[in-house]
Parts: sequence; structure tokens; C-alpha cells
Amino acid sequence: MDTWFKNFELSGKHVQLIPLELAHSEELINAASDGLLWNLWYTSVPSPDKMEAYIEEALRQKSMNRAYPMVVVEKSSDEIIGCTRFCNAEQSHRRLEIGYTWYAEQFQRTIVNTECKFLLLQYAFEYLDCIAVEFRTHWHNRDSRRAIERLGAKQDGVLRNHRIDRDGCLRDTVVYSIIDQEWPTVKKSLLHKLRSYTIV
Repeated sequence: MDTWFKNFELSGKHVQLIPLELAHSEELINAASDGLLWNLWYTSVPSPDKMEAYIEEALRQKSMNRAYPMVVVEKSSDEIIGCTRFCNAEQSHRRLEIGYTWYAEQFQRTIVNTECKFLLLQYAFEYLDCIAVEFRTHWHNRDSRRAIERLGAKQDGVLRNHRIDRDGCLRDTVVYSIIDQEWPTVKKSLLHKLRSYTIV
């Protein structure tokens, strides 16, 4: 089977998504330091001492054609402000997940997330020919759940005791998805949000 993820970059008006490299480690540490994001217990943002391992694992998944990790570049400053990726990719079933998304605190709840998600969803449905795109988040990450719902995704269910967190706590994971038949309407909604700068 051909490699699903050919090398690509995605570019919008406000952000550019480029493939993640180990050389991005220091810039990602700087981005995560805005808000000390690794202290949020319901997210998986790596602490500075774990950033290189985080990137190496993402690149290992990429080499297996299971993921395509990217950094988020804010165009006006040309600075890396976070990261995101296609993950849990199943080419034979034409479905994948958008996950591992985080931004420096100053860019949270701004046009950045709306545009990033639009670019990723457009690529997934219109270039990779996906039939479903999934989103997953911690049950207690209310901000993330609201953001996913505002994108137009629908909740599929909750995976109880889905993961054991780094401190041993059990995590319930909320699963959402957008399917290919819904994409035209979701696309129309996201384009409207981008034009009107509605925060998502």
C-alpha cells in the first residue's frame, strides 16, 4: 500500500502547518512555556525535559504511516506557537484522528484553532478522501470538548477507563467525529466563522 501521507504543508491566512522535526524542540518548549501547559493535568503537553522524547515518538508514528505531526506557525510573527497532527490513521478504512493539538496560552480561543482545524479537515476529506475524521479528548477537558463541538463534530460516545494517566488516574475519553457526508455543511460553517472571526 502506498504511503498515505505524502510530504505536505498547509497554509491559511493566519497560520501555516509544517512537518514536525526534532529541530523544533526549543521553539515548542517556548510555546508550551506560555501558560506552563504541561501542568494542565487533563492534557498531554510535554514538559521541557520530555519534549525531545515527545517529538521522537511522533516521528516514529509517522515512519509507520500512522501519523503526520505538524507544528503551527503564526504567520505575522513567523513563530511556532504549538503543534497538531493526524494520528491513529487507518488508510484501509479511510479514517483518522486529529489530535495532540495544543497552542501557547495567548493563542488559545483565537482564530488560530478555527483555521488549523479547517485546513486539516479540508485536507482529510478533499485530498485523503477520508470517510470519517475523529477527535478525542479527556472527559474533564471542558474547553476542548466545547471547541470540538463548535467545529461541528458530533459526540460518538465515551470510552470509560480508556487510559491510565501518568500519575495513575483513570481517564474517560470523549470521542467525536465528522463524517464525509457532513463535511460540506461543516466546511460552510467554518468558512463563515473564519470570515467573521468568530472564536472557536
